Amino acid sequence: MNENLFASFITPTMMGLPIVILIVMFPSILFPSPNRLINNRLISLQQWLIQLTAKQMLSIHNQKGQTWALMLISLILFIGSTNLLGLLPHSFTPTTQLSMNLGMAIPLWAATVVIGFRHKTKSSLAHFLPQGTPLPLIPMLVIIETISLFIQPMALAVRLTANITAGHLLIHLIGGAALALMNISTSVALITFIILILLTILEFAVALIQAYVFTLLVSLYLHDNT
Repeated sequence: MNENLFASFITPTMMGLPIVILIVMFPSILFPSPNRLINNRLISLQQWLIQLTAKQMLSIHNQKGQTWALMLISLILFIGSTNLLGLLPHSFTPTTQLSMNLGMAIPLWAATVVIGFRHKTKSSLAHFLPQGTPLPLIPMLVIIETISLFIQPMALAVRLTANITAGHLLIHLIGGAALALMNISTSVALITFIILILLTILEFAVALIQAYVFTLLVSLYLHDNT
């Protein structure tokens, strides 16, 4: 069990070639474009959830920030569907890879910062030095605010990676414990299996919550710079 603990986090390959690109593209199949006058229940439910999420997330933005609506909705759908598909047995979850999460977080964060310096230069520079700061503390506060600004994309990526990875490890460990206890004590194994089911339900919620938190923080960074 210990040998295969991190096996699910290894990038899968086929004939020696990584197939992570195919895995990343797969969630787009789950959201087909409606081409009928009257949609079925699944498409209608998807559209209702997308509209509800978009309305809640874009309510704080001005007209310039609302131009990011397609980007933000695509981001939350991609992360959420990828996290949910990763809970299937013997599947690979791209969001457990820090490199991929950094690849999403850094460009989005950099775009919001560039927009802020382009359209709100004075306000963006004012964040580095709060009003009424004593003169001796000015250099230190500028350094601290600069570091906190550059930590934002790291925090986004590490938060998503840590939460998804921790959930998968817990499911793997408790599932292995339940299987090992079957030959020792059936009652204890049954209790462990119930815990495993509850943890799996919790991980479904965590998968959606982490997608929402990641997108919401990007949305807040955009709001601060528009």
